[in-house]
Amino acid sequence: MSSSQGSDQGWQWFKDPRLVCLGFRGIFPSNITPPLIEVDKETDEQNFLLWRIEKGVAEGSTEIPKGEAVPLEYNLAGLNAISFDKGCYVGQELIARTHHRGVIRKRIVPLRFLDNDGKELVNKVIPGSEVMNTASGKQAGTVTTALGCRGLGLLRLEEEALKGSSALSVQGQEDVKVVASRPDWWPSEWLQDHGQHAAFA
Repeated sequence: MSSSQGSDQGWQWFKDPRLVCLGFRGIFPSNITPPLIEVDKETDEQNFLLWRIEKGVAEGSTEIPKGEAVPLEYNLAGLNAISFDKGCYVGQELIARTHHRGVIRKRIVPLRFLDNDGKELVNKVIPGSEVMNTASGKQAGTVTTALGCRGLGLLRLEEEALKGSSALSVQGQEDVKVVASRPDWWPSEWLQDHGQHAAFA
């Protein structure tokens, strides 16, 4: 479906403006459950949250810190959240300059948490944990969201660990391995400046 659907009963479905794969959002009175639209199945909030994390989409002030987050690092330019044509807004000049130069050194990426045998670890990592490059001993980034064995992390794109040549782990928890993946909706040019076409698993 390419347009919203609604009724004279006061409910409305809208396509999520960020990504097609995020489906639709509904607005309707609390005492009404509108019929589903043309989708395969209904899902619950937990499954949708996991799906959003797997797609590398941060949301809300808990995942995108107010006054601290750099919009381009949180991939907002690719999620229809930034206009480069409208009038002035706070930070516009810096954001536009960085965008057009095309050099973003860190980005939000989906993460998986595994043990040394490659098995998924559940509830072993908390937001704020530092992700380390075990080969260089340098910090590769930070876990921003953790849910079960999945999460989001703000990682440096130039890290060799993202090229599969070395491992990522959680600082202080060397038995917790971190696997980063490139979301399938990312434009290829986001990685060109770092020579990262094959950077992500």
